[in-house]
Amino acid sequence: MFRPDLTIQRPAFQALLAAALFGLSTPVAKALGATVSPTLLAALLYLGSGAALSVWLLVRRARHPAHGIAVTRADLGWLLGSVVVGGIGGPLALIWGLRACSAASASLMLSFETILTALIAAWVFREAVGARTWLAAGLTLMASALLVAPQADTSAGTGALLVLVACLCWALDNNLTRRIAGADAVTIAWVKGLVAGFFNLALALAMGEPWPAWPAVGGALLVGAAGYGWSLVLFILALRHLGSARTAAHFGTAPFIGAGFAVLVMGEPGSSALLGAAVLVAVSTLLVLTERHSHVHAHEPMEHEHPHEHDAHHRHVHGPNDTPAAGMAHTHRHRHESLQHAHPHLPDLHHRHSHDT
Repeated sequence: MFRPDLTIQRPAFQALLAAALFGLSTPVAKALGATVSPTLLAALLYLGSGAALSVWLLVRRARHPAHGIAVTRADLGWLLGSVVVGGIGGPLALIWGLRACSAASASLMLSFETILTALIAAWVFREAVGARTWLAAGLTLMASALLVAPQADTSAGTGALLVLVACLCWALDNNLTRRIAGADAVTIAWVKGLVAGFFNLALALAMGEPWPAWPAVGGALLVGAAGYGWSLVLFILALRHLGSARTAAHFGTAPFIGAGFAVLVMGEPGSSALLGAAVLVAVSTLLVLTERHSHVHAHEPMEHEHPHEHDAHHRHVHGPNDTPAAGMAHTHRHRHESLQHAHPHLPDLHHRHSHDT
């Protein structure tokens, strides 16, 4: 019951690693925030992501010209939507919200991103969200409340509303990105990083925010490369296999990973509340990680392109000049015929069927 099925849960570790990278970047970014204005810091973090992924794309193209699948024309609408709401709308709403409410209150409200992601996934995009995932989202919210509620202010108003708008933006971003998660994750993260980075940079310069010292600029770029660039690549890969709700549930561990790092490494004071919150988050992670879902389901005919190996869902024939090595992941457009069978699965690219019955 509490042992993960690695045949379907291996991508969960990509989501947890994404959460770790983002969570570790938060206390470091907070320290940088002492010398860098908020909007400019957001710009540098995203530009660090875009710059690092630019280098990776150039190296990969030189070594493997045919690797991966770029975003197709049909994906552009979903990508544009995710960039606007997740890379521009979310950060701006959070920055302005923090001007009107305390950081503790904002931390508590940011936990709503996990809940909102699951609600949008289930109600709008008809993703199958099980009881374990709902319970895990609730435990993450409880952990956040336990950690910050004693020091949170009770004032409501524009600041709180803007933080909730940021949560909604990122929840929409998670679900929009899931629609194109079969495309090249590095390309998607690269576009989002550069667009969000240059937009926030233009906004910071228009607002007259002062340019920080170059060591702070370099630090922000490095933090952005890991905590925003590679973290997002791993997040998209997890979306491809786990769906929005489960990936967001795992990613909800990020604030607590960051808090633990701040206490254990950066010397910030700990508390019994932090320990209790860590236990709740560990339980929520275990619930999602050990989920088992199996039933007879039907695959409708479909045609698409994504990295794959030949398995129960990929039994197509290759031409004489494009046969990959055995067990080797490869990318090309392929067709799935009708298929009905039963096996453990999660809502990945091939299992987005209805569970109405």
